[in-house]
Amino acid sequence: MEVSLVASLNRWDDGGMTNAADFNADDFGVIAWREEGVWRASRLAETRDFGAMMEQLKALQGDGGSIALIAIDEEFFLIARCIGRTMQMMLSDVTYAVEYEIAADLIDALDLPFPEDDDDPQPGGDVDLLADFGVNAMELEVMSDDLEMYPEEQITALAHRLGFGEQFEQLYDRN
Repeated sequence: MEVSLVASLNRWDDGGMTNAADFNADDFGVIAWREEGVWRASRLAETRDFGAMMEQLKALQGDGGSIALIAIDEEFFLIARCIGRTMQMMLSDVTYAVEYEIAADLIDALDLPFPEDDDDPQPGGDVDLLADFGVNAMELEVMSDDLEMYPEEQITALAHRLGFGEQFEQLYDRN
């Protein structure tokens, strides 16, 4: 799925959504890319600003694109991947779009139906976006449903599975 960065994003001002400008120490995001076959990673500058996240993904593509792993507020995680002009994204639980602006922005960009308050938790988006790295849709769905793991644990496990766990850990330890 290709997502245009020029597309307008929904911004919610009803007081019920968490504002993109709000800082939360429980958020953590890493962007990773390969250069000459070696993984590089950097802390994601913005975890709740959809446009800024997309721009950083586009700027740090390296060999074969870039991947962002983001844990939001100890509640859910999201994954975004940019390869050239193609953007792939997934959200571990679409029901958080009711409470969080970043999740609502992702739902909007993916053109998914907006969840209702009584909807069951479920992942949404391109859950097969890491298949070429050996992490298939079923694994991401199972990980999304695992209530025993915090989102930062889930993205840590993903970073290790993808091959940049050591770089991820170094950045996370400095958090």
